[in-house]
Formats: sequence, structure tokens, C-alpha cells
Amino acid sequence: MKKYILAIDEGTTSSRAGLFDVKKNQFKTIKSAKFNLYYPQNAWVEFDANEVWEAQKKVLMEVANGVKVEEIFGLGITNQRESAIAWDKLTGKAVFPAICWQCRRTADFCDNISKANKKLIKEKTGLIADPYFSASKFKWLYENIPEVKELAKQKRLCFGTMDSYLIFKFTNGKVFATDTTNASRTMLFNLRTLNWDDDLLKLFKVKKEWLPKIISSSEVVGSTNIFDKPLNICSVIGDQQSALVGQCCFKKGMAKNTYGTGCFVLVNTGTNIEEVDRLVSTLAYTINGETVYAVEGSVLNAGCLVEWLLEIGLIKEPAESEKLALNEKDNGGVYLIPAFTGLGAPYWDSSARGAFIGLTRSVTKNHLVRAVLESMAYSTYDLFSLFKNRYIKELRVDGGVSKNNFLMQFQSNILNMKIKLPKMVESTLMGAVYLAGLSSGAYSSLEEITTKWELQKEYMPKMKIKERKALLDGWHNAIKKVLK
Repeated sequence: MKKYILAIDEGTTSSRAGLFDVKKNQFKTIKSAKFNLYYPQNAWVEFDANEVWEAQKKVLMEVANGVKVEEIFGLGITNQRESAIAWDKLTGKAVFPAICWQCRRTADFCDNISKANKKLIKEKTGLIADPYFSASKFKWLYENIPEVKELAKQKRLCFGTMDSYLIFKFTNGKVFATDTTNASRTMLFNLRTLNWDDDLLKLFKVKKEWLPKIISSSEVVGSTNIFDKPLNICSVIGDQQSALVGQCCFKKGMAKNTYGTGCFVLVNTGTNIEEVDRLVSTLAYTINGETVYAVEGSVLNAGCLVEWLLEIGLIKEPAESEKLALNEKDNGGVYLIPAFTGLGAPYWDSSARGAFIGLTRSVTKNHLVRAVLESMAYSTYDLFSLFKNRYIKELRVDGGVSKNNFLMQFQSNILNMKIKLPKMVESTLMGAVYLAGLSSGAYSSLEEITTKWELQKEYMPKMKIKERKALLDGWHNAIKKVLK
């Protein structure tokens, strides 16, 4: 009787939900609802977690409308990572706006962490001490928000990322949990012990009792009663790791890039923790007691740049960016440095700010739009240059901007690498579907899941070495102008 899997993807600017038909291997319906981001100060980014919960619940119920709970294997959850929330254990209400992963309010604190402690953080967590991750946000909330401190005093404080908040809400406060992938993005989690680390808790002045228990990425977490009958929550995973699973990158050396709000490259490194200078080591997933790791590079601003083009009126719809970029034979010598909220990997410069470099009187709107798209490809190149292509043969792509043919071909040219776009571009939702399917019995193994991946389009490099080098030299000269 069971034939569907429900999945939610709680993102940075929207809450999404999908109803997936297992036999037909496709989504029957996908719904989304946007929510607001707030910018109370320069480089501060917040959102209302209570608003997000209502939006997420609404779209989930919409996609499940007309389907019996008995027909659903279970619910899978994937979510934006690193964003930090403080809520009341008794009421489930967030007591302060959630601090978004993009927020840089704790940059000074992170910059001033001692070299010894920065080394400790890297060794234990695989991460670089940066405001991007959750720990310094938790610290800021405790030290600056009286309501948070009062909740701690009353033993009612919950600190968590969006997944643990949603699980708490879906289970009506019965389950306070996070999976290994989300935990690995907090800067409080030890990659080797797979648990909260006492030294790091002490460094950031966070108590273990405020944090969720840690579970695997594919298991029955609890059940939700938002429908007429209980439905099991069967998977939890951070969005970028979910896209890795959705792209079926289960073997060492397989890589994906998600062109979402930011650009996120993950490379599967198997059961070994590998270190790449200026990139982060992280968890890929934990299934049936086995943990697989990845190396990740994060570009903080990518798809949100297209939103910015819409906001300032340079384009009327996202698809127009491709057309305008193709109207020019080159970038006119213009580069966009996409440091709207600082630069992530491999530069890790919180103070850098965005800039167009190379403007002249002959530059057109088309050049500016092209420069915006090209910046995503150059930023991705900078990440891959650190891997030195030691075992990466191709890149699988997904996310909204992966539909842009100009960008994908340019990405292939700049990387000098084969790019594969799957038929199912909803890779992030698919990861949650696959993992929920594993723990609920819809799928028997990762091998079975791998057979579900289908190619839509392949891009092969067509650029001459000399032209590629000239463009990359121009990009790196432009980057130098905004760095400290």
C-alpha cells in the first residue's frame, strides 16, 4: 500500500516540501513558501524561526493533501546548516531571531581566537574558525540576549540548528535531536568521537545540556502528529550533504556542486578524514553505523546574486541572465567579486566586500550580468584548485542556477572538467527522500539507490588553455583588490 515518501528542504530563503512517488521515481508535487531575511546591521542576517516553522508545516500539509498517511513510508528532513536558534524547551517558541549562517556578527570574536585554539578547532572539527559556523552564534546569543540567559538558568534552553528545531516542533517537544552532518557544522562536534567535544564546549561557553542528542542521518527519529495519524520521521541531514546523497556520490572521489544561495562543493573522501588546506573536512553521512566523510568548499554568495540582479532591476526573471550573458562575446574585462557577506573558502575573509572590478565607459548591462554568472564559476575553480584534481574526474551539479546553460558551459571551460546535470535537479530533496527510504524499507541499499540517478545533460570543456589562463589571471588580480 505504501508508495510515497515525504521530504522537506528548509532553505535559507524558502521552506519547501515534496511528495515523491517511489515506483515512478519522480515527485508528484513540490510546494514552496518564501520567508523573510532581516538585516538589522551591516553584514548581520536573521530570520524568524517561528515564521519558518509555520511556513514549513503549511507546505508539507499542502503536498500531502489527498494522500493517506498509510500510503507514506515516512518523512525525510534536510535543512540549511549552521544557522543558530535558541528556543524554550517548554513552549517550543524561539525567543530571538535565528542567526543565519550568512551572518558575520561574530567575525571579531572568531578573528581573535588564539592560534592554538584555531589549530585545536581544525584538528577536532575539520572546520576553520569562522562566524559561518554555529558555535560563536550560540555564544553570542547567550551573552547578549537576556531571555536566553534566563532560559538557561531555568534549565529550559535549547540551542540548535534548523533540523533540531523542526524535529522538536514536529514531535511536539518529545524529541530534541540532530544528526551527525548538522552537528559537524557547529564547531562543537568532534569528527572522530562523533560527539560534542568538551574542550570546544568550554572554549565557546556552551553547556552540553543545551544541545540536542546526536543521531545518524537515516533512522526513525520519532513521529509527527500534524496529520490525522502519526507519521515517522525517517531521516535528517544537512542540505549540502543531502545533495551529495541525492547525486548518488557514494564512492570516494565523486563530487557535486550545488548552486543555491551559495555554492557548495562536496567531495566524498570515504571513511577517512582528509585535510585540504583552506577547505573544511566534514561528515558526508552516517548510515547503519558507518560514517562517510567529505571535504567541502563553501562560496557564500552564488544564487543569491541572481536574486540581487532581480532586486536592482538588471533582469526581470532568472532565465534572462543566460540570454543577456550570451549577448556578449566576453566579459568586457569586468569581474564581480561576490563578497556581499565576506569571502568563504578558500580566502576566509569576513571583512571583504563585493565589488565590480574593471568598469569602463564601454561596459554594458550584459557585461555586468555576465560577470555575476562568471563569478560563480571562478569561485568554484578556486575550490577545485586546492584539490589539485587528484581523484576527481567529473562534477555533478544541481541547484537552481544549474539550469543556466551559459554558466554550466563556462564552468566546464574554467574547470577543464566534465559537468553532469541530472534529470532530477532536486538533489537536496532527493537526498532526504533516499535516506528516509532506506530506514523505512522503501529502498534496500545504496546500490539500489544509485540505479535511480539519470543524466539530463553533459557539458565538456571547449576553451583553449591560453584563454582560460587569461581569464583566471584577471579574476585573481581582481580578488586581490578586495582582500585584507
